[in-house]
Amino acid sequence: MAKDKKEDKKLTGEQAIKKIQTLKKDLFNIRFKKINGQVENPAQYNEIKKNIARLYTTLNAKVSKWVKEFLKGK
Repeated sequence: MAKDKKEDKKLTGEQAIKKIQTLKKDLFNIRFKKINGQVENPAQYNEIKKNIARLYTTLNAKVSKWVKEFLKGK
């Protein structure tokens, strides 16, 4: 898990967006499994939600950094 956090911070913007999309697809599939009672690991649902939130946070931090650098140059 600690490796994932460090690796997520190193992702570029496009890579982070792609990873978010795949995690959202996984979350969607887990919801259906949860409804049908086929979910193997119930904690996985919350873990994926946390990973998505973590990626959005790092993505927003990078965007705000880029904006600050852009405005600094003007």
